[in-house]
Amino acid sequence: MTTNTTPALNTTTAPALVFSDETLTAAAALADHAYSPLWIGPSGEQSTGEAVARHLDATIVLLDQDGWTRTTTYTTPSTGLPADDTGMTVKDMVRALLRLIRDEIDTPVSRHSLSTALNRVGGGDQGDPDTAWIAGNVLDVIVRAHTGSASARAFPWSERLVRTHEDIVALLTAGAAFARAHGPSTDSVGATAP
Repeated sequence: MTTNTTPALNTTTAPALVFSDETLTAAAALADHAYSPLWIGPSGEQSTGEAVARHLDATIVLLDQDGWTRTTTYTTPSTGLPADDTGMTVKDMVRALLRLIRDEIDTPVSRHSLSTALNRVGGGDQGDPDTAWIAGNVLDVIVRAHTGSASARAFPWSERLVRTHEDIVALLTAGAAFARAHGPSTDSVGATAP
């Protein structure tokens, strides 16, 4: 059984150079005029800016530790599949299939895309599904402000061929700064929010 924990926050990251203060100010204006509230997750509860920033910081640490990749594929190489043997019994086929599934589940993803990293942190002790969702929305408004495009989204932006690990860290760093500066405080959220 694999454990689903996220790395501890014990490293510092250089400030974002790609995303200026003007970009973050423009992102705040976009967030203020958004169709749905930025700080409300799919649970219907509000998360603090600090909780979202912590999630983004943990995502940086995860990508620094495990590595970043533009996209994640979930395909198994055909070399690991059992042979197509007509002489196999049903019991042997089921056993081979279960072994393959078990091996696939137990094999950790060595590198993460932005979306898989955010979701992985959302299943650990530095975030939850709400902070993952809100963090993605925060990154979306920053990318919209950065590109000037109303339809821009962070995940497709991060998957462009020209993107680098440093670009993604800069985006995440800007997102954490944005969340701390513009997100709700603990006092305004209530006792049940993270």
